[in-house]
Amino acid sequence: MSDALSPRLRVMLLEDHVLVRHAMELLLKHEYGLDIAGSFCTPRQLFEALKDDRPDVIVTDYALGATETDGAKLLRSLHLHYPHVRVLVVSSHCNAPTIALAMRAGAHGFIGKTEHESELNLAIRAVAAGRTYFRRHLIEPAGPITPIHRSDVPGKGLRDEWLDTFKLSAREHEVLRCLLDGMSVTAIATKFSRSVTTISAQKHSAFRKLGVCTSHELFKVRYQRG
Repeated sequence: MSDALSPRLRVMLLEDHVLVRHAMELLLKHEYGLDIAGSFCTPRQLFEALKDDRPDVIVTDYALGATETDGAKLLRSLHLHYPHVRVLVVSSHCNAPTIALAMRAGAHGFIGKTEHESELNLAIRAVAAGRTYFRRHLIEPAGPITPIHRSDVPGKGLRDEWLDTFKLSAREHEVLRCLLDGMSVTAIATKFSRSVTTISAQKHSAFRKLGVCTSHELFKVRYQRG
C-alpha cells in the first residue's frame, strides 16, 4: 500500500505491450499511490504529451517495437530535449552491457521486468528523488557509471545473463539479443539505423567470442547455458 506521508509522484509510462502497460498503471496507481500522467505505446505519443506536461519520472521499456527507435536513441533524445525529467528503464533485456549503454544515453535507473513489483515502486521513488537506481551485480566494473543508490532486493534471475561472461561490446550484445529474439540482420539494421554490413560485422565478431558459427549454434549454446 502507498505511504500517506510519501509525496504523490506523477509518472508517464512508455510500453508497447498493452497488457504490461495496463498492469503497470493499475499497480502504480492503486497499490503505490502514484499519479499516472500519461500512458503511451509509442515514443511519438510520449513526446507529444511532453510538449504540454512534465512528469516527475518517465518509466519506459528499452526495446520497443521493431519499427520504433531503439532504446539508446530514445534516451538520448529525452535527455537532449527534456534534461530535467527523470527516466527509469524497465526492460526484459536486463544485463550489464545494455544497462551501461542506457545509463550513458541518459537513463537515471534500470531494472528488469523479472523483479518483484515492489522494486518498481522503489526505483521510481529513488529516481524521482535524484538518485541513480540499478542492480549492483549487473554493472560493468570498468564502466564510468558511479551510482548513488543501488538495489539489494533479491531477483529471479535474468534472461540471457550468460552472455555477460563473453566480454562482448555493448553493440555486440545488442545484436545477439535481437538475434535471440528472432530478428534478422536486416531488421536489426533498420531498428538501430545502422548498415547491414555493420550489423553483420558485429554479429560475426560476437560469434567469434562465443565460439559459434551459425545462429543455430547460438541458440544451442543458449539452451545449454540454461
